[in-house]
Amino acid sequence: MKTLLVDAMNIFIRSYVVNPTMSDHGHQFGGALGFLKSVGSYSRRFNPDQIIVIWEGGGSPRRKALLPEYKAGRKPIRLNRSEIYEDIPDSRENFNYQVAATTKLLSFTPIKQMYVSDCEADDIIGYLSKHVLEDEVIIASSDKDFYQLLTDKICMYSPTRKKMITVEDVLEEHCIHPENFATARSFVGDNSDNIDGLRGVGLKTLAKRFPMLNNSEFVSIDDIISKCRDVPSGSRLKIHNSILEKNDLVKRNWKLMYLDICNLSADHVQKIEERFQYIETKRDKLNMIRQLIEEGINMPRSFDPHKFFLDLSTVK
Repeated sequence: MKTLLVDAMNIFIRSYVVNPTMSDHGHQFGGALGFLKSVGSYSRRFNPDQIIVIWEGGGSPRRKALLPEYKAGRKPIRLNRSEIYEDIPDSRENFNYQVAATTKLLSFTPIKQMYVSDCEADDIIGYLSKHVLEDEVIIASSDKDFYQLLTDKICMYSPTRKKMITVEDVLEEHCIHPENFATARSFVGDNSDNIDGLRGVGLKTLAKRFPMLNNSEFVSIDDIISKCRDVPSGSRLKIHNSILEKNDLVKRNWKLMYLDICNLSADHVQKIEERFQYIETKRDKLNMIRQLIEEGINMPRSFDPHKFFLDLSTVK
């Protein structure tokens, strides 16, 4: 059983930003159509037995409690348009409308959708990958947070890099094993999520000073701190002192960045498992076409539903 997990908002935003398709009603609809085309192309390329699209559930209360600034103040999504399309409205209302339209259109397909309130898509993907899905898993996303999940059976397709990311790719690029990627990033931080790291500390520096991160055996934050303490005070480098002085910040970052059940409540876990088991899907091309007509979509020029369902031929 091969499963394709789609980081929905990551893929949708990419489509929304670059796709200028307009409906016959004069509304921008490129995000929705671009998303469907992307998922169709992934299905055609990887031939999965099932596809699960995971939507954001409004953020993680546990992470917000640890860091109130977590993911706060993100820059608004801007459309990447040429002068030809400068009159296309760039609004939160249009964005939300297209997300809702996408979920509606997906409901006519054999693609499963998951949404759990107050639960991040990252955590759902992490839980499914580690604790539910037993066979091959492909994660469609450009988010490096998922590097920590990569194993022999879990890989990641990056649409921005247009390639599959494997354990070997992460090792080659960063000299850090995916098993230890969350540990390493806890020292570096993540500006996109407002998670401060240690000043002047990057992944390459960590890999050089702590080559144990290259191994497949798990290395904890405490293991790194212990290594720093073992260095005689007169021989310590700036990175050693920085880690020892800011170890509380690094331990907090681990709690923010590690993908497992630590940021999920028992209720979250129950809902994820129930929705995974009991989500019903269908193949209803006719009603999808009717919905596209209602949206004012030019078929097949803007979107070809017949090709889309053909792309999903392996999905059960």
